[in-house]
Amino acid sequence: MLRELSKKHALPLFGRLARGLSASALPEQAYHDPQSSPSTNSEPAPFSYTPPGRNHLFVPGPVNIHERVLRAMNVPGQNHRDPWFAQFFKDCLEDSKLIYGTKEATPFIFPGTGTGGWEAALCNTLSPGDKVVCFRYGLFSHLWIDMMQRLGLDVHIVDRPWGEGADENILEDILRKDTEKKIKAVCVVHNETTTGVTSDIAGCRQAMDAASHPALLLVDGVSSIGALEFKMDEWRVDVAVTGSQKALSLPTGLAFVAASPKALEAMKTAQLKRVYYDFADMLRTNPSGSVPYTPSLPLLYGLRESVRLLREEGGMGAVAARHHRLAEGVRRAVEGWGLQLLCKNPRWYSDSLTVIETPPGVDSNRVVALAYAKYDLSLGIGLAQVNGKVFRIGHLGNMNELMLARAAVLGGQHSRDPHQGEPRGVRGAGREGEVDVWKRG
Repeated sequence: MLRELSKKHALPLFGRLARGLSASALPEQAYHDPQSSPSTNSEPAPFSYTPPGRNHLFVPGPVNIHERVLRAMNVPGQNHRDPWFAQFFKDCLEDSKLIYGTKEATPFIFPGTGTGGWEAALCNTLSPGDKVVCFRYGLFSHLWIDMMQRLGLDVHIVDRPWGEGADENILEDILRKDTEKKIKAVCVVHNETTTGVTSDIAGCRQAMDAASHPALLLVDGVSSIGALEFKMDEWRVDVAVTGSQKALSLPTGLAFVAASPKALEAMKTAQLKRVYYDFADMLRTNPSGSVPYTPSLPLLYGLRESVRLLREEGGMGAVAARHHRLAEGVRRAVEGWGLQLLCKNPRWYSDSLTVIETPPGVDSNRVVALAYAKYDLSLGIGLAQVNGKVFRIGHLGNMNELMLARAAVLGGQHSRDPHQGEPRGVRGAGREGEVDVWKRG
């Protein structure tokens, strides 16, 4: 079916846009404020126009939400102090262990976001002035470092080029030189959503073991956990963090944190100030199925259904295989378009998203704007130092081959852009590669 769709329709939409369609092709309505009266002379607000039809969401979070999850969240107000809640919440905590790949860690569910999870990981395990090592290779690793510094930690920053990941050899060398064992934690962003890079957490653990270093291993898995295989126990991760709006295919609003026995032991001497994100409050209430503050019941219902879907698919192995298959198809398409990935080394390719460089002189923000204005297609913009240079295609969460193939179908009736004509040199490129990967599975 995908092959027939591909043959029937013209150039895939992503490729057409990225090869240089002019942003002047944006429809006039894209800058029209539908709330404004035609008689007013006020300056219209940009992007107030919503294109007709259903939005096609291809950003790396928030993501598409399964209809069963949406239905599960459609519940009336309920009292979480009533007797039914205790077992329900215990089941939620037990469900979350599956995505971490853990039987030993203690899971926590905070109302919040992945950023709150970052803070929980740091504040419950470290003290002011503690030395930590963190790689910086994208906006989100940079922001986590900023949080560390604002909390009063002494951060050894290891800068890497954007498009690369954590270098295990550099980490091992740093830890070997720390003969006094002053480094208390190694912090790694598993999947850097800015650049489409997935670092090797198992390799980081091996580097720590090779250096015989006792530091904690703290991992930001916000855009990886639930999409990529994550083996918390096997890799001996001490604290792992994720959020509801990524691979779990839920709305924003839940911060998931899991702590190893070693991390909980470190909590006993950690002196960083903590209130809302204090593990101690959770440890006091969670075992009985209670919580220290009001939970978001609709999101917890959605979590139960999301994990149920994950199990029905075959578990995390099957889910990770699907994400890899989708990612490989997109990477083949990009190759067919004659474009480049920001991540050049296959060892760091992300299966959560693909980050694509636009050619010199092509503003990627205009590509994203045109995709939305003309097709109601949401792509991710480039962030920070790659702003205007890349766009991002998310393929994590509730996503399948046909949903990604929609991009090609959307371009079917626009194979020759009315403003620009056929993009130069790429007629039909990029279709066969992605479809072939998906057909072979």
